Amino acid sequence: MNTIKAQHPQEKTQQVSALAAAFLTVDEASEGQRVDNFLTKMLKGVPKSHVYRILRSGEVRVNKKRIDADFRLSLGDVVRIPPTRATQTAPADTIVPAVSKLNHTIIYEDDAMLVIDKPVGFAVHGGSGVSRGVIEQLRLERPKAKFLELVHRLDRETSGVLMLAKKRSALVALHEAIRNNQTDKRYLVLVQGEWTAPKKRVVLDLQRYLLPNGERRVNVVTDISKDKYDERQTSETLFRLLKNYQHPVLGHFSLLEAQLVTGRTHQLRVQLAHLGFVIVGDDKYGDFALNKTLQKNGLKRMFLHSATTKIRHPLTQEKMELTAPMPAELSQFLLKLTPATSARN
Repeated sequence: MNTIKAQHPQEKTQQVSALAAAFLTVDEASEGQRVDNFLTKMLKGVPKSHVYRILRSGEVRVNKKRIDADFRLSLGDVVRIPPTRATQTAPADTIVPAVSKLNHTIIYEDDAMLVIDKPVGFAVHGGSGVSRGVIEQLRLERPKAKFLELVHRLDRETSGVLMLAKKRSALVALHEAIRNNQTDKRYLVLVQGEWTAPKKRVVLDLQRYLLPNGERRVNVVTDISKDKYDERQTSETLFRLLKNYQHPVLGHFSLLEAQLVTGRTHQLRVQLAHLGFVIVGDDKYGDFALNKTLQKNGLKRMFLHSATTKIRHPLTQEKMELTAPMPAELSQFLLKLTPATSARN
């Protein structure tokens, strides 16, 4: 049995064969990864549907045993991959990096992590009609990178601080910090309406569901008896009023700072809509008529920006404050509004 080291797919010099099974040994770069994601990386050019087909059929084995798609790999595991026709991958030293689209967005980088100011309209990963997201683009731009993974996600319509790990140990440490509420993430958000409370803590149970077209949505669970499968998740945010604004035609607006205590899907968007203060420009939970009017007034995106993240470095434990300034299109829109009473404490 021939065994080769499992490396980032862009660094492999040996290919998964279309004629014989391959046996890959899991190294530090792939330790802790789900086997379906591991296969997707190793089998470049193979449709995801085929990846899941060979998993379901039992043709993929780990240490000679059948596994499910969500099985997580350990250091030294031997993964059997059946004969598969994959797109040939050139050795790393012959790969030409893609034209950079994100290099100018880098906030911080060292050997352990990469932090960017994610542009609005850029999905963090491909899928659901998106051919290439942030992670795929960065891997193209950095073909020699042995390891590069998202630490967390931001909605496509949200801009701001986005962290990625360059080492498995950094990814594990950052995930643990997030689970233990050892990070401080703060967003800037403009809502419709006159928010009056200087500080307000919001705790709501949220539940995810799918629309008939397969698109993901979230709602607030107000009747626990209707949550038959106990799928609700508690969400918590601390909101601070920064400033109230007025517009002679559009009415009242409020600029808030939102400090996440939990990080649920669409948490801020759903919480604020439930409270009657929809986020300006939100095309899923917002005021669609208002959004059309705002577009005519120059705001063509959702006013939600991940402004600051405070963490400890995953390896050195040094305190870090990662900041992404408010995008020009958002600050320019604020200039079209008239400030009311200042409310920041």
